[in-house]
Order: sequence, then C-alpha cells, then structure tokens
Amino acid sequence: MQRFHPFIPAGGVGSRLWPLSRADAPKFLLDLTGSGSSLLRATYDRLAGLSAGPVMVVTGRSHAGAVQEQLPELTGDDLVLEPSPKDSAAAIGLACTLIARRDPDAIIGSFAADHVVEPAGTFQNVVKEAVEAAATGRIVTIGITPSSPATGFGYIKAGESLGLEQAPHALTVEQFVEKPDKETARQYVASGNYTWNAGMFVAPVGLMLQYLRQSEPELAAGLDVIADAWDTDRRDAVVDEVWPTLTKTAIDYAVAEPAAAAGDVAMVPGDFTWEDVGDFAAINRLNQVDPSGDSDVAILGKNNRVLSDESSGIVVSDTGRLIALIGVQDIVVVDTPDALLVTTAEHAQRVKDAVNSLKENGDTDVL
Repeated sequence: MQRFHPFIPAGGVGSRLWPLSRADAPKFLLDLTGSGSSLLRATYDRLAGLSAGPVMVVTGRSHAGAVQEQLPELTGDDLVLEPSPKDSAAAIGLACTLIARRDPDAIIGSFAADHVVEPAGTFQNVVKEAVEAAATGRIVTIGITPSSPATGFGYIKAGESLGLEQAPHALTVEQFVEKPDKETARQYVASGNYTWNAGMFVAPVGLMLQYLRQSEPELAAGLDVIADAWDTDRRDAVVDEVWPTLTKTAIDYAVAEPAAAAGDVAMVPGDFTWEDVGDFAAINRLNQVDPSGDSDVAILGKNNRVLSDESSGIVVSDTGRLIALIGVQDIVVVDTPDALLVTTAEHAQRVKDAVNSLKENGDTDVL
C-alpha cells in the first residue's frame, strides 16, 4: 500500500437531483444520507486510511472554496482544479499524469465522489486486494454484485481467477458491456457472471497512461503540457490555453475497454453495499423509514413539518413550509426557497429532462 495514490474525481452537477443539486452546490457537496457528512467527505474518509500519503481531489474551479472548506486537510498540491467539465478521461488522466511525475511507480486509485459505500472496512479490504492485483501489471476494477437487473449501469463480465495469494478474489475480465435493456440485464444477473461497473479503477499509473496515449494521443499530449507547467507560475495560463482543446470522452472508452480487449484488466468483486446517488429514487432507497414507525415518508433536511396520511416516499426540505401528503405513494417532494419539485420514484430519471427544459427556456437562475 506504500505505492497507493488514491484520488477522487468530483465533478458533475447532478441534474437528476435538481433542485437540491445546483451548479454552485453539486450533489457531492451535499449530505444526502442524513449522516452529517457530504458524499465527498465520506469518500475522502474511506480512502484516507488506505494511503501512505494524501488523497488528491480533482474538481471544478468554481467548487474550490467549498471543497477546501469540507476537506481542510487538503493541500494546494492535492486539490486539482479544472476550468470546465471535460468528462472522466481528462479528469482522471490529469490526476494520473501529475501523480506519475511525483512517483512513476505509483499505483493509482480513482473513486467517484458521489457513491455511498458501507461498511467502510469491507470496502477497504476489497481495495487492498485490488492494489495487490494491480501490482501484477493490470488495471483492476471493482465489480458490484447486482441487487437487481438495473439498466442504468454498465456491466462487467468476469472470467477466471488470477490465482493470486494476496488477492484471492481477483478475476480476469472478459468484457465491459454498455448499459443493457431490461431483458438483457435480467439475463446478466441470472447468469451470475456479471457485476455492475462502478467506475472504480486501481492500476499502475504507467499502464493507465500507456493506454490513454494509445487511444487518445492528443488528449495525453495536452495533459503532458499542463503537467510540465503545473509547478510553475505559468500553471493557470497553460491550463486555460490547453484545457479547452482536450478531447471530451469517458475513461471507459479511452482506457478500460481497450485494456480489457488486450487482456490487461482484472476485477475484484465488491461485497459491500453500494449506491450510485444518481437520482431521487436512490436517495429514497438510502433513507428508508423505520418499518415500525408511524409514517412511510422519509424526511431529509431540517424541516419536520410534514403531514402524511396513507402516503409513502421522501420529502427533502429546509424551508420550514408545512407539507401535507394525502393518499400518494412513492412520492418525491423537494422543497427549496426558489423551486419546488414533485415527482415519483418511478419517474425520478426524468428530472434531467426538466432541467434541460429550464435551460432552453432561459430559467438559469434556478439552476
């Protein structure tokens, strides 16, 4: 673990969580589980105990102050700021390029800021196995055992055991599969050979950059230019000049899929509870009410003025306004000072469509 350098890509607005998540208050900065910690803080704490050194965070410039406030232990060297969103290949690639300059023998770990994982100890044991497997010269992903035939995630088809003493659960990866339709997802889950792709990667930094240079040479070259200027007074000027020219693509396309095709990817199953907090249906699952209680409505936020009569679902509110629910099931109510959302868990994915409509109508003051 002395070689392990974890980092957290913390990007995205989380438009499916509007109006709770906004451009100036994205979901990873929010406490969406009622635990008292934001998603980012919880992710950082899970990783801090695994690394001999600091944990790096890659986020947007506009979030620098909020991230520093939540993670006061971050130093300037470990807070990497993007001028604009560029998808995961640029963010992860920049982190890898900077880490490689500091430690060419590093094993990196990329873990998104918006995942809920429990228990932390089980997660850490899985990561330790992934580091051991990565030390054999592989890119290792963590596969999540599916709890349902979900269509919102990519899948990983696992192969044979690697036979590693220090990573007994590590398997070869035969294929990464894009988000399937419902019937295909059912077949995947029934087979027992597929896990959800949670987008967690552990790998020798040199191997990650090797595949990035092969698949996206212009992107990799641009990141090298930025890294050359990183520790100079030209950093901001070079980043502002080069960043807009970088290719916008996902790390799965740029690195994981070509590496899997070449037989350089392994997988360690993650036998922990995992939730990608992508919409209000996920928040509803994370904040289940006590079945022995007198209400089937979960309340998140500081407002407890909720009246429920034969209703179920979740209410998120800090306004203090009285909210009455009568005869509605699986309801989602998000009450903020300047916007009110009412939907159901079934239609939670469609919140993003409402956000797109607001953009088209010019209602950017509530985004």
